[in-house]
Amino acid sequence: MNFLSRAWQRQSAWLWLLLPLSLFVRYISVRRLRTLRKTTQNGHFEELNCPVIVVGNITVGGTGKTPLIIALAHHLKKEGFMPAIISGGYKSQSQRYPLLVDDSVPVSDSGDEPALIYRHTGCPVVIDPDRAAALRFVQQYTEANVVLSDDGLQHFGLPRSYEICVADPVRGFGNGLCMPAGPLREPISRLQQVDAVVLNGDARTDHPLLSLSFRIELKPDALVNLSTAERRPLGGAPFKIGTTIEAVAGLGNPDRFFKLLEDLPYPIQAHSFPDHYNYRSEDFASGAFSQSNPIVMTEKDGIKCESFADSRFWRLDVEVQVDSDLLLQVSEHARHFFDR
Repeated sequence: MNFLSRAWQRQSAWLWLLLPLSLFVRYISVRRLRTLRKTTQNGHFEELNCPVIVVGNITVGGTGKTPLIIALAHHLKKEGFMPAIISGGYKSQSQRYPLLVDDSVPVSDSGDEPALIYRHTGCPVVIDPDRAAALRFVQQYTEANVVLSDDGLQHFGLPRSYEICVADPVRGFGNGLCMPAGPLREPISRLQQVDAVVLNGDARTDHPLLSLSFRIELKPDALVNLSTAERRPLGGAPFKIGTTIEAVAGLGNPDRFFKLLEDLPYPIQAHSFPDHYNYRSEDFASGAFSQSNPIVMTEKDGIKCESFADSRFWRLDVEVQVDSDLLLQVSEHARHFFDR
């Protein structure tokens, strides 16, 4: 957790100096949302030929959107739909957009999350900083009949038929202020306007706007070696007793990953990197890393280390458990869209 994130959580008094900027951000976000609602009601958006389901959040940092996107894509495929996923491709280094992700596209071009989604689902994944352009590409060049948007809740130029907001019940909404005085991209009242709110984890919350939320949980499943593909179940002791694990996370909320490792019978040496960090082999050759200890990271981080990983490198695979009522609601929305 960086300095600003800690200040948000602790509700540090000096943040009030940033309040004028926060009020401006709040004003702009509310105004843009009103414009979205108005243009949708007046039919100014091009007619959608399939449901567009946006999965996003209203806070800075990771909340678990990508695992939910993957779970929803699998569910929709089982229900007979042909989903496609669109993404802004954050940290993508591609020279052309829209970009259709496939096995020939390097992770540096696609970005880590689109590459991960494509690997898990096999669905068309299209990235473009202009998500509306990505949507047009999907509608024109693929056979998809439902579109999932990875993030994009605040991309009001993207037409949508259904909105899901993912929240972290542990971190909550900090001091409740919009950036930069707080962690919010939009006011908390935005939760009243989305179709579903999803909490990542089983932590209790007494926030009134979260009382009717759905739940997802990420359960550690197995360790997979990035060099040999060896798979070790987490039950018991996957490494020798006494081994120290070098835990690596380049996430918006790295503490969530480190907590997943706490149940293992090993001491943990935590290494935090910036979110979406592009790793190099030199990062692991420094004195901060033992050359004999196993290095354990998320799958999102691991996908960027596969080209140079040796036998020390392991990724933690997780099983995503999604509230069955949410899955039912999403598939019913998709069906009802075509019954209009």
